Amino acid sequence: MKLIFQDPTFSFELLRTLSYAPYGGADIGECLATGYRIKEGDFESWYAEWYKTAERIHAQAVDSLARGKRISARESFLRASNYYRTAEFFLHGNPDDPRMLETWKKSRSTFRQAIPLMDWPVEQVEIPYEGTSLSGYLYRVDDAPRPTLIIHGGYDSTGEELYFGGAAAALQRGYNCLTFEGPGQGATIRLQRIPFRHDWENVLTSVVDYLHTRPEVDKQRIALMGISLGGFLAPRAAAYEHRLAACIANDGLFTFQFGEMAPRGANLDFNEPATLESFIQELMANNTGIRWAVDNGRFTFQAKTFLELIEKTQPFTLEGIADKIKCPVLVCEAEADHFFAGQPMKLYEALTCPKTFMFFTAEDGGEEHCQFGALLLFNQRVFEWLDDVMDGLGSPKQ
Repeated sequence: MKLIFQDPTFSFELLRTLSYAPYGGADIGECLATGYRIKEGDFESWYAEWYKTAERIHAQAVDSLARGKRISARESFLRASNYYRTAEFFLHGNPDDPRMLETWKKSRSTFRQAIPLMDWPVEQVEIPYEGTSLSGYLYRVDDAPRPTLIIHGGYDSTGEELYFGGAAAALQRGYNCLTFEGPGQGATIRLQRIPFRHDWENVLTSVVDYLHTRPEVDKQRIALMGISLGGFLAPRAAAYEHRLAACIANDGLFTFQFGEMAPRGANLDFNEPATLESFIQELMANNTGIRWAVDNGRFTFQAKTFLELIEKTQPFTLEGIADKIKCPVLVCEAEADHFFAGQPMKLYEALTCPKTFMFFTAEDGGEEHCQFGALLLFNQRVFEWLDDVMDGLGSPKQ
């Protein structure tokens, strides 16, 4: 699905930002107008134009709030948050670039300014984790014990983005929702410098432990959804954390290893780091998608070289692990996924638990990675599946 740009990476990220419009994270005209100002394939132009849009909408939010216009202020703060996130997206090639932290902080602060203006109770929470804590948001329908969906992102998402990507839809359907940022994500990598880890069960167990302290949570009805790289992390966690009632992999991912990045037929010697680094630099110079993927990988895995990135992603496989999952699993796949083509079926075939495969097509408009462009359709189908799983557990445990 091409949108303004011929560059597939720019087109997809524009679609991603625009996709949050149904949940208050974007306005169509603002996104398109910004996109048309951006120079094709130019990371600096991308940052400058999205930042300009974010600043303008942020100023509108502040003005509305000062005049007591609660709904207008909330809507503008939420859109500004998403636009700041989008502006920061391609800055990870230089982790010392001060714009990266400044812009990400604005994405977080504008979202938090919207929280007291929301129609649902929302709490900023800190989840105890290995001597520190993980940032999260607990969204509640009310004070009664309810089914609760945990959502975490993947390779590049932030906790604030997860409101548009799932929490809002969960609230609409009567679910509480806990979103959090684990190692390699959001504040955890930017402020604490804690990189990704493959054994995500050690992360998720802390999150489930936290939910078990909350009286608003039906402990028998805790589900988990992982988005993008989260489509590997969530099933990995579910293989060892058996207090989950269900797991959703959006989209399903069986392996995530940078050693597979080299084009077929490329004669590479992994024992020659200098040659390997030269090869990947040439690829990055000619492909924005590869450039971003490697930049972000070095940032989120704290890898100094591409060879180190290969080594750090080597354990990211569900081989010999997927069959340990016991809860029902929903594996999603997008027809034209340019990131993880073929991976969802590999995961699905490796599962021995109750399982469902859900395919989204170009005819539906849901063919892009994680169904961006069709989030209303995605949430309709996924939450109907989740409703059926939860209903099958019998009367709610109070």
